[in-house]
Amino acid sequence: MRGCTYGYAAASPHVVVKGRLTIHASHMSTNPSAEDVDSDIALLYRLALDLRWSWNHAADDLWRRIEPGLWTQTHSPWAILRTLSRSRLSQVLAEPGVRDALQRLAHAAEESAHAPTWFHAAHPGSPLTRIAYFSMEYMLSEALPIYAGGLGNVAGDQLKAAGDLGVPVVGVGLLYSQGYFRQVIGADGAQQALYPYNDPGELPITPLRGSDGEWLRLPIAMPGYRLWLRAWQAKVGRLDLVLLDSNDIANHPAQRGITSELYGGGSELRLQQEMVLGIGGWRLLAALGLTPEVCHLNEGHAAFAVLERARAFMETGGVSFDTALFATRAGNVFTTHTAVPAGFDRFDPRLIEQYLAPYASNELHLSVRQLLSLGREHADDDAEPFNMAYLAVRGCAAVNGVSRLHGEVSRRIFQPLFPRRPAIEVPVNHVTNGIHTPSWDGPSADELWTGCCGKDRWLGSLEAVDERIRGASDAALWQCRTAARRSLVEYARRRLSLQLASSGGSAGEIEGANHLLNPETLTLGFARRFAAYKRPNLLLHDPQRLAALLTNPRRPLQILLAGKAHPDDAAGQALIRDWIGFVRRYDIRPHAIFLSDYDMLLTERLVAGVDLWLNTPRRPWEACGTSGMKVLVNGGLNLSELDGWWAEAYSPSVGWALGDGKEHGEDPAQDAVEAAQLYEMLEQQVIPEFYSRGADGIPRAWVGRVRESMACLTPVYSANRSVREYVERFYLPAAAAYHERIQNGCALGERMRSWRHALDAGWPSLRFGRVRVDTRGDRHHFTVEVALGTLEPASVSVELYADPLSDSPAFRQEMTRLHGSEGSAMEVYAASVPTLRAADDYTARVLPRFPGVNVPLEAPQILWQR
Repeated sequence: MRGCTYGYAAASPHVVVKGRLTIHASHMSTNPSAEDVDSDIALLYRLALDLRWSWNHAADDLWRRIEPGLWTQTHSPWAILRTLSRSRLSQVLAEPGVRDALQRLAHAAEESAHAPTWFHAAHPGSPLTRIAYFSMEYMLSEALPIYAGGLGNVAGDQLKAAGDLGVPVVGVGLLYSQGYFRQVIGADGAQQALYPYNDPGELPITPLRGSDGEWLRLPIAMPGYRLWLRAWQAKVGRLDLVLLDSNDIANHPAQRGITSELYGGGSELRLQQEMVLGIGGWRLLAALGLTPEVCHLNEGHAAFAVLERARAFMETGGVSFDTALFATRAGNVFTTHTAVPAGFDRFDPRLIEQYLAPYASNELHLSVRQLLSLGREHADDDAEPFNMAYLAVRGCAAVNGVSRLHGEVSRRIFQPLFPRRPAIEVPVNHVTNGIHTPSWDGPSADELWTGCCGKDRWLGSLEAVDERIRGASDAALWQCRTAARRSLVEYARRRLSLQLASSGGSAGEIEGANHLLNPETLTLGFARRFAAYKRPNLLLHDPQRLAALLTNPRRPLQILLAGKAHPDDAAGQALIRDWIGFVRRYDIRPHAIFLSDYDMLLTERLVAGVDLWLNTPRRPWEACGTSGMKVLVNGGLNLSELDGWWAEAYSPSVGWALGDGKEHGEDPAQDAVEAAQLYEMLEQQVIPEFYSRGADGIPRAWVGRVRESMACLTPVYSANRSVREYVERFYLPAAAAYHERIQNGCALGERMRSWRHALDAGWPSLRFGRVRVDTRGDRHHFTVEVALGTLEPASVSVELYADPLSDSPAFRQEMTRLHGSEGSAMEVYAASVPTLRAADDYTARVLPRFPGVNVPLEAPQILWQR
């Protein structure tokens, strides 16, 4: 399901110059080159190697015409071209309309390649020339299966949106030879995990080659051996995604499998993969001659990149690790997606020593203990594991969660790194995720949006998009929804038929799948990872009540379900069996279907066609949850727990909310309460509103809610908005700070390092003396004595603080330094505040201060008066 017709990059991908290397995006030896085929076929090859086709409906139509069977099975243009002969391609291109369609794409591509972009118009002359975006997974297309779920979804959508907006990003990731597991549901409802091989020659990627034509290979030191990494490139519109894999013939067989599975294996394999991503990824950028100002870590998996970036700066700048870290940290951004501390990657200290001791000693000039302290809450606790998220926090100058609520949760999670700080001052901001709308809108929604807002609607700053879609008529909106639902039902029938055939279903069952569901029935979708905290069986709390809803002859309901449970999660797999068992036990297969192997293609179909998207996590364990955002652009509505993005997006005019907005942990009683609430909302509100029709057959109230959801929420919860927010709140300030710290031979970075060392040495001797309060009229007048010891007065600030009230934020006011206390080592500070609050509400505190240093991220010390 793609959005606007953008075409593809017009320039040939066969030779792309990057820095001091020439990268040959040449085909494998068995692939035809542009010199061997005519220009039209060469154009097809270039189009297939640019993943821009994956959000382009016109490109869908072209590939379907070239080879409809393979397109339906694979949705991979590259697989089609790898299969068809040159003569067959020539025949297809000679068919009426095919060459014209190709030329139209070429023309659109030419226009797109030279079109002005938001970034260059909004920020001309910016010091930001390159952002390196590191992620363990990317969901870009089913043709490139290097993703598992939500994290990859965010990474892929942000990469696509950055290209649309002209933001200079390069993605860095891993190429998995097997990737995340594929799911088969057995006859007994049990999940089976399969790991098919991803042949690189069948993927829309090309080897990165040096100017000498040799494949770019990078070595990384592992315990007792050298690991060779191969480098690949995927084109994503204007941007590149560079990938590393260990499946090099020079490696031992066990080493070749390091990048085999995504989130597979044990702790040691995970550490190896994260070394490849972080250390190898930064070295790959250097080999390509790329020098990003900003390094964005999408979760802590890539945190070793901050160490390698500092190491590279040590080498070029001739400075110590501490100075290099101060210099480069300014350009590092860390996004956390985890809502519970247990979700962070932790490694046994002995494993870190085994794999990273030589790197620490020989490359960073650190002891193992110093390295371990960067990933620990307590530096001297030899038993404490090494936490990758802690390393990311200590190596970055900006940290953010992925929704407003998740920002609050993350401040609680990371508070141990900032002891004695109020939770509100823990330095974690938030940027709520968004989805790449052109990737997730179905054909009928794309047609509707194009008619209202034009084909370039998601390429700018989205002014007036909401008002234009509000202009759509009730009839147009309902026609869009009806067509999308019908298309989903047809797709679900075909997919279920194949699913039953592959799992040994009878001929009757396979044929019967073609008659399940009803394109006129209210359709509910529930699809996500099956894990206990997501409560996928909340709707099964009263199975008879649910069965009655599904089979109501006058106002029926139907539900499409999908999702995987991790192969090691027995409880999650049991939840899948619960649903399979419910469908069979109550004989409601015409109204409820579980579709196996939840992947990007299935997601696209579900979010385009369902009327209502259901999400039932335990608050606050859904960090954001982007699945519900995908239905917005298609006119689907949400019924969700007040968690993640829905906690800030919900209003009664756009959908329905589950829960009371409070945290209840794993309380079974609360599960029962919310299950009853869910049934009641479906019975009393959702279903009646959908079936309350006017004389023209249109449900006016439902369509009104659809219109408001599309207008209010789609622009806000788009990756267009989130990427622009990252640019203006994080990337631009980070690039400016980085340049400032490294100029003049890293003079500022060196001063910051010296200040921090003096601060660490002198802070323990800080103490408060006398505190006086004199209340006169409507003012409290405070004077405070502070013994600074060896610290310079300019290296600290003294301020008054009062906790927030229900209707106001925390109070902070810097105190003025008056003079030294006569006959003592005390400094005297003063401040005056209104008597709106009692004097006892205020307390003095001392904080670190240095211009340009991000306190408390880069200096967490704090001293309270009491």
